[in-house]
Amino acid sequence: MKDFEDLVLPISLRQTLKSMNFFEPTPIQAQAIPAAIAGKDILGSAQTGTGKTAAFGIPLIVNLLKNSTSSALVMTPTRELASQVMTQLQLIAGNKSPIKSALLIGGDSIQKQFRQLRKSPSLIVGTPGRITDHLKKKTLKLDTTNFLVLDETDRMLDMGFSEQIEIILKFMPKRRQTLLFSATIPDEIVKISKSFLVDPVRIAVNSKQLTLPKIKQNLVHTPEGSKYEKLISELNNCEGSIIVFMRTKYSTERMAAKLTKEGHKANAINGDLRQNKRDRVLRNFRNKKYRILVATDVASRGLDIPHIEHVINYDLPECPEDYIHRIGRTGRNGAEGNALCFITPSDKNKWNAIDRLINPGIKKKKDKRKPKSSKFQNFKNKNSHKAKSNKKNKFSNEISDKRKEGKKTIHTVKKKKNKIFRKRKHTTHSSAGAFT
Repeated sequence: MKDFEDLVLPISLRQTLKSMNFFEPTPIQAQAIPAAIAGKDILGSAQTGTGKTAAFGIPLIVNLLKNSTSSALVMTPTRELASQVMTQLQLIAGNKSPIKSALLIGGDSIQKQFRQLRKSPSLIVGTPGRITDHLKKKTLKLDTTNFLVLDETDRMLDMGFSEQIEIILKFMPKRRQTLLFSATIPDEIVKISKSFLVDPVRIAVNSKQLTLPKIKQNLVHTPEGSKYEKLISELNNCEGSIIVFMRTKYSTERMAAKLTKEGHKANAINGDLRQNKRDRVLRNFRNKKYRILVATDVASRGLDIPHIEHVINYDLPECPEDYIHRIGRTGRNGAEGNALCFITPSDKNKWNAIDRLINPGIKKKKDKRKPKSSKFQNFKNKNSHKAKSNKKNKFSNEISDKRKEGKKTIHTVKKKKNKIFRKRKHTTHSSAGAFT
């Protein structure tokens, strides 16, 4: 598949894709769309920012438009990603689409979801937790749902959704088409694919190809105590929208407040925010009311904001795969982006793990030859050697001085002892003479 004209699509869908400037498919789209339209199960490895939503979204919409009795379920790990997937699918379907849909996510009004479900939607997008809630309440039926998409499956497993996914799939027909997408394909994903997929087409887009060409990555090695000052310096020199990633929820709030005091337009997003506030924060960031979004990893998956020029990893992620998802927020749809990482001495092992992931084919060998040094390194080494030599000489001189002082002290003590001894001897003789 070289372009979308090669596909046999409903006329309405073809027109919609043209209006969305869908002409040349991305690698994941070129491989996944024809296979999925042909009814094949898919096991796909691809990160966000590759056009993955359209890769499963176009076949999904084709299926629903061609068969009025079909219905589809898309599961994602987070509320943000579910909301954005729904928006993208509705855009692909078009304004005049007959497809009814329901968004089932936590933090959203359940009464609103009841109203959507009563209209018998053929498209359901949601998170495992809320979908399970509706199944238990019997407000959702999946017995005729024959198209399933599991998006960012590795993330769902990391978040502990494996049991809920199994429960949900028991409510679905065994004969269905399943598309499973994951950033990486660890053993657990392979095991799940054997249980849920039938003779899947395996598709992989290399992570190195994704992260390196369009995203300029830079490292800043710094002591922990200097990190904030360096961040301020970087922010002052950056233009455009920025996401700063932190390790904890509390640190996002604290950092956003500090940056605001410094005169930057910043806001925070984390898992503690209510859904309506999260939506408001993201909306304001999209509208460029805020230039800086301080976030935890909850926002690294699913954010689809085209104008993010910079991603700053203030804290490195605990999971190496999350690094790819974080920097995937910039350089969207072929645009150039910038990713910056602060690395403290305690981050060395974390960065090595990330480096192995994004540069899987590069083995670092120990070179027995003496490495060539730059002028700066030579200058540094010379001064370092000189400093060590001076320190050593100073230490030796101090010891020598101490020894001299010691000898002098011993000599003085001996002189005093001899003087006292002579004095006592003289006194003894004088006393003896007095008694004779």
